[in-house]
Order: sequence, then C-alpha cells, then structure tokens
Amino acid sequence: MGFESFVYINGWNIFVTMCNTLITFLIIKKFLFGPVRKMLAAREEEVQTMYANAEQAQSEAENLRVEYTTRLSKAKEEAAEIVGSATRRATVRSEEILKESSQQAAAMMKKAESTIEQERKKAMNELKDEVASLSVMIASKVVERDVKQADHDRFIEEFIDKVG
Repeated sequence: MGFESFVYINGWNIFVTMCNTLITFLIIKKFLFGPVRKMLAAREEEVQTMYANAEQAQSEAENLRVEYTTRLSKAKEEAAEIVGSATRRATVRSEEILKESSQQAAAMMKKAESTIEQERKKAMNELKDEVASLSVMIASKVVERDVKQADHDRFIEEFIDKVG
C-alpha cells in the first residue's frame, strides 16, 4: 500500500475528480471571473472615458487657443487702426491750427497796415494843418497884410508839393 494506492486509477475516481473540477470551475467562473470581468470592463470604460475627456479638453484648449490668437490679432489690428486714425486726426488738426494761425497773422498784418496807413494820413493831415497855420503866420508877417483864403490854400498846396 504504498505508492500504488496513490496512483490507483478508478473510473469513479476520475468521474468524481472531473465533477469536482467542473464544479470548482463553475463556482470560480460565477464568483471570480464574472466580477473580475465586470471590474475589468468598468475599468476599461473608465479609461476610455478619461481618454475621451482628455481629447475633448485638448480640443477645447486648441479651440480656445485659436480664438485667443484670432482675438489678439484683431486687437492688434484695431490698435494699429486707432493709432493711425489718431495720427491722421492730429495731422489734420495741426494743419488746421497752422492755417488758422497764418490767417490770423495775415489779418493782424492787414489790420496793422491799415492802422499804420490811417495814422500816416492823420499825421499828414495834422502836418498839413500845422504847416498851413505856420505858413499863414509866416506869410502874414512877411507880407504884413491879410491873405485871402484862396491864396492861403494855394500857398499851402505849393509848399506841401515842394516839401514832399
């Protein structure tokens, strides 16, 4: 009874061993493989969801980057346009100011010339009157007689023409 009892193969033994193996396999399949498969399927689904979320987030980030780049370029264009517009307005305004100041200067020069001309005429008239009165006084002393008004006017005109 040594080794032979261990190795003894009986049909019933094989059948019972096969049944035990089958029952063990079914139990393991029901209680171990099923939950493990469900757990692996859930884990695989979770990983797929994470990949999908990551791809979606990457796509959104790319869209936001493109939108940001577009907005930035539009902002730069608008800024350049605003600066150009301001420069043009400043140039136009400075030209207007220069034109106005030159017109004002011309008007002031014209007014000054007019005033000078009026003052010159006034001074000439005063000078004529003074010269006339001096002439009458000198002529009356020289001639010692009264001079008629017509002669007086003629003497004044002659004197003024000679004096210049």
